[in-house]
Amino acid sequence: MISPHLAVGDGALGFWAALREVFPDTREQSPDMLPGEHERTRPSLNHLALHAGDRDRVDALTAAAPTNGWTLMFPDRHPHAGRPQHYAAYLTDADGYEVELVADDT
Repeated sequence: MISPHLAVGDGALGFWAALREVFPDTREQSPDMLPGEHERTRPSLNHLALHAGDRDRVDALTAAAPTNGWTLMFPDRHPHAGRPQHYAAYLTDADGYEVELVADDT
């Protein structure tokens, strides 16, 4: 049996669990997902901030980001792009999602 490339469902009656068991390589998509590219000004989650450890850990994650598909935003103001006392890396990926890695001592 050939695995479907994409499955759309709401998870009712154990749909996702069954799908993963039978077709583990099939991509899942919520029916609530809007069509088209991610648009950062559309109502949704567009920025996720995470505590990332100390400043050295934020620096290490930032250095590894490009090899994992992430690009540093505001490189001219890094690591204080948010404000002078806020040590963080603002990253974006090819889909336009943004993540903020915040140093715990900020």
